Amino acid sequence: MPVKPFVLVALLAAGCSGSAPAPSFTATLTTPTDIVLSWPDDGAGHRIEYANDPAGPWTTLRFLPAHTTSYHHPDLIPETPFYYREQPFTGPVSTEVRTVVSGDTATFTWADRSPDEAGFLLEIRRPGAPDYDPVEVTEPNVTTCALSLLPGEEKSAYRLRALHYGPLSPVVHQTTGKER
Repeated sequence: MPVKPFVLVALLAAGCSGSAPAPSFTATLTTPTDIVLSWPDDGAGHRIEYANDPAGPWTTLRFLPAHTTSYHHPDLIPETPFYYREQPFTGPVSTEVRTVVSGDTATFTWADRSPDEAGFLLEIRRPGAPDYDPVEVTEPNVTTCALSLLPGEEKSAYRLRALHYGPLSPVVHQTTGKER
């Protein structure tokens, strides 16, 4: 027996209402070729990754500082699937970083005092900026890295963080639209 339209609407409404929590990580198509990712503020930094297939391979887009709750992925290939996941990171900040600046390159060295880090994250606070931003990630047990300085970064402050990752988010998906 076919379902009457008003019954179908009532059934759909009943299934859509209720106490299901909102997803904690979302991808929203804001223009045909721009996607904005959002998540709640959990006090951690976040690594954002994407792939064009849900099985990967995954590419890191950006490490974002604590209290950042969105990322804009602009100017994407039209009519293409994009899969995203995020992973929180934390770790103690070390002030024991030796910095040598030569021309437009800064070289950083430190002692590895963390037996179980997933790597190290170098963060920069540019002159006049209120917060630090991630700029370089190393593999575990690495104790040096070099950074090419951009104009105006010569007097920046730096700090190092031993990385510890939280669980990966569920994968979210959007397919871009037709180019205008």
